[in-house]
Amino acid sequence: MTSVPQIQVFSVEGKADAELPLPDVFKSPIRSDIVQTVHAGMAKNKRQAYAVSVKAGHQTSAESWGTGRAVARIPRVSGGGTHRAGQAAFGNMCRSGRMFAPTKVWRRWHVKINLNQKRFATASAIAASASQPLVLSRGHRISTTPSIPLVVSSSSFPDLAKTRAAVALLKAVGAYTDVVKVTKSKKLRAGKGKLRGRRHRQRRGPLVIYDPATDGKVLSKAFRNIPGVETCPVTALNLLQLAPGGHLGRFVIWSSDAFKALDTIYGTSTSPSGTKKDYSLPSAQVTNADIGRLINSSEIQSVVRAVKGSAKSKRAGGQKKNPLKNKQVLLRLNPYAKGYADAKLGQTKYKEGKPVRANATFHDVLSTA
Repeated sequence: MTSVPQIQVFSVEGKADAELPLPDVFKSPIRSDIVQTVHAGMAKNKRQAYAVSVKAGHQTSAESWGTGRAVARIPRVSGGGTHRAGQAAFGNMCRSGRMFAPTKVWRRWHVKINLNQKRFATASAIAASASQPLVLSRGHRISTTPSIPLVVSSSSFPDLAKTRAAVALLKAVGAYTDVVKVTKSKKLRAGKGKLRGRRHRQRRGPLVIYDPATDGKVLSKAFRNIPGVETCPVTALNLLQLAPGGHLGRFVIWSSDAFKALDTIYGTSTSPSGTKKDYSLPSAQVTNADIGRLINSSEIQSVVRAVKGSAKSKRAGGQKKNPLKNKQVLLRLNPYAKGYADAKLGQTKYKEGKPVRANATFHDVLSTA
């Protein structure tokens, strides 16, 4: 039986002073399709209802002129003396008219998401945060980080009352490079969002996950003013933070207490969750994800059918040959052709006034009949 990997725990000075076993939730299957589906549904559940005014496009007196005036029967503004008089109104094709199918606030904004799928997606996002290639491919700067997943001793967090101390901790564990990347990425938003409280946009930095029972609110206040850094309690992990945009591989910094609590919250491979009712971790359908290696293994190749067209396979009915040019194929189709061809060859000395050559084919002989 393989041993459980040990993860180093770093102090506020950036030194490894302890080790913790890797929780089983990090062995969950990484399913990007489930994560993207659940993320899309959760993002829709945060929308604010919007609609146009029910009076928009109808706040004018307009009446159709009817037929006989060589104009369309669309309602037209009454009155005279201005450009507005006589203009078409109300229709969605008209200037200052209503929109087609005006939006309503009772639209179905909320999307129901299966609870087990939400938990599966969260477990996949946690497992992906421990994969260094996925974290790198998402754009995080972790070249100076000593370990992935990165675990910091919980004894260091009560001392983080100020942003200055939080920055010093990030620098000690090699995570501040990712914060610098976030700071440089800040740009002005394109579009009307500038007028609606969303003037700037920037990348995401590290996500600090803590245990609310021990770390408390002090940690959140220390990190909240650092660009790109977010905090989240381990008891309420949010997929929108673990996989922003539905993209796996968020750079996560764990407190040691939160890291140890994962086995209780999500359970292990042999025991169910202690906080989620009737929940067990998802298991992979195959233990080896290298499908090509499995298919090409000697155990499977020894029992599968040979590839069509190979030397081992035999075409149904054999190779197709022309019976007019192949004597054996002709005799297999018509055994009497041998005697007939021999007799005809003996009788026919000339064909169209020319002697039949010695190596004449059956087609040459039979065509003289």
